[in-house]
Amino acid sequence: MDILNYAFMQRALLAAVLVGVTAPAIGIYLVQRRQALMGDGIGHVAMTGVGLGFLLSWSPVWMATLVSVLGAVLMELIRWYGRTRGDIALAMLFYGGMAGGVMFINLAPGGSNANLTSYLFGSLSTVSESDVTAICLLAAFVVLVTLGLRRQLFAVSQDEEFARVTGLPVRALNLLTAVTAAVTVTVAMRVVGLLLVSALMVVPVAAAQQLSRSFAATFAIAVAIGVTVTLGGTATSYYQDVPPGATIVLLTIGAFIVLTALAAPLARRRARAAADADPAECRVPAGRAAGDEVGV
Repeated sequence: MDILNYAFMQRALLAAVLVGVTAPAIGIYLVQRRQALMGDGIGHVAMTGVGLGFLLSWSPVWMATLVSVLGAVLMELIRWYGRTRGDIALAMLFYGGMAGGVMFINLAPGGSNANLTSYLFGSLSTVSESDVTAICLLAAFVVLVTLGLRRQLFAVSQDEEFARVTGLPVRALNLLTAVTAAVTVTVAMRVVGLLLVSALMVVPVAAAQQLSRSFAATFAIAVAIGVTVTLGGTATSYYQDVPPGATIVLLTIGAFIVLTALAAPLARRRARAAADADPAECRVPAGRAAGDEVGV
């Protein structure tokens, strides 16, 4: 395969695998918490980090990680305390993040909006060795959190009040989920792009839920879909010269449509099997039908 003969494609494929694993891994908790668009908001905030990286001549990936983590923490604080004006505060945070990124990158020496394109929509040729190192370290953190604390994170995502009663540190776990989501956004931005990463965090999970209702199976299927579409999108981008981020997202949506179509007859078959296995619920008791137990 000639795709593996180029160092930049080797780096891109490695980054794609890590993105395919980490995005659905944290996305399943966001979907359970009904915060499917949280990744999109963090992506807006991370733009400020990218702009600051160019302005300060520091790694845009690490600077975006720092800024997006701070933004995620602020989002959680707003969710806790900003009950009446929380939506307005979040809107200012998201759009301020976008504006800050554009402003800082234009203030940087030799910077322009064109420098943001690869971070907004992903770019294969610009994934450097330092980017791969950062992505590997950040992906390791995401995997450790999402697998090592899966029981606690799942409990909090399902029912915060019940989790609090059982003694779990709900606020700390919510904060950790937000921080992990922020780290995932920066892991994915070089491959998928900041504006499209949220789709990769949510759609594979939604597709997996069409086939399974158990958490473990949904998690595994979502990660498998994530890895498949990121590798497929990266290879397609190389051979067809199309944008990687858009290709990956369209493949993900296509996977969702296919699995939804396949799941419909499967669900009907399961419903019929369940009805056939337990027909007693549909029967009228014999004695009551004959009238001998109701005084007729």
